[in-house]
Amino acid sequence: MSSTGAPRKAPGGPGAALPEVCQGFLAYLEIERGYSLATVRAYAADLDQFEEFLSRRARSLKDYESISREDATAFLAELHRLRLKKSSMARKLSSLRSLFTYLLKNQLLQKSPLTGLRNPRQEQRQPRALNVDQAVAVMEGQVPPGAQGLRDLALAEVLYGSGLRVSEALSLSVDDVRTDRGFVRVRGKGNKERLAPLSEAAKERLVEYLRVRHEMVLVPEAGGEEQALFLGARGGPLTRREAQRIIARLATGAGIGQDVHPHTLRHSFATHLLQAGADLRSVQEMLGHSRLSTTERYTHLDLRRIMEIYDKAHPHADRGHGPDAGAEGGAKKSAGRKPESK
Repeated sequence: MSSTGAPRKAPGGPGAALPEVCQGFLAYLEIERGYSLATVRAYAADLDQFEEFLSRRARSLKDYESISREDATAFLAELHRLRLKKSSMARKLSSLRSLFTYLLKNQLLQKSPLTGLRNPRQEQRQPRALNVDQAVAVMEGQVPPGAQGLRDLALAEVLYGSGLRVSEALSLSVDDVRTDRGFVRVRGKGNKERLAPLSEAAKERLVEYLRVRHEMVLVPEAGGEEQALFLGARGGPLTRREAQRIIARLATGAGIGQDVHPHTLRHSFATHLLQAGADLRSVQEMLGHSRLSTTERYTHLDLRRIMEIYDKAHPHADRGHGPDAGAEGGAKKSAGRKPESK
């Protein structure tokens, strides 16, 4: 954090040229809301794009009171012309909403120009998940001998066994891990802390890795020993890109043809818990979701599996009708049945 209270950023980076009121908003996100630097930079980039758009209309976020609903809708129309994904459009709109909510909260504005403006309708994409056999194959993948190989397997086990986001796993310190008590202390979105359970396999892999982790540690000239749990090849904290490569390599070695990312393991964790009978609220807590609706995305995958089993096994099931079949097909078959004798 700089002495002026503005968020840390490289000179000329996202948000560097934004008006003072926006700098205050970004500082609020980082200091009071506890957002990560990467998240704050994403907000800054969205505001940069809106400011650039406003400049072509002889406007600026500096004069936020003059910004109208028409400006906001015209910005969305431009994003549509640029063929941005609806999810990206919704994220940019969310950034603007957050800014104007901040202005309202601080009594700098009477009414938001985004009031009543809806997000673009999103495509319903279901989370991708490995089946259990595939997940196990990744966890038991072949790795090089030594500390790096044990780190790779420990990382995969934590992502799958505890359902962590990759950012959460990479922010773990050695002190966050309690293999003796079977949990890790996780800092999630908004800097919210939670305790995530460790599977038996994850505990074993972490114990093995922690025994040899010192082989990867480099002590810098200034400061103490690196405390990040997962270390990169140069002794510093493992990066997101390195983590993605590790999981992709394990998946390839397991013979899985599809692209597998760290988040795939998190999706698999949630899906497999629900398939085994875990209740939705418990899964929500373990995933660190603030809204139950986010977790409910996983129930569709489970419902599809249940309906397929039902169609194959139940005597009165309509054969060949999966979970997406409507009532019409079932009604036609029912109409053709002879009434049962009483």
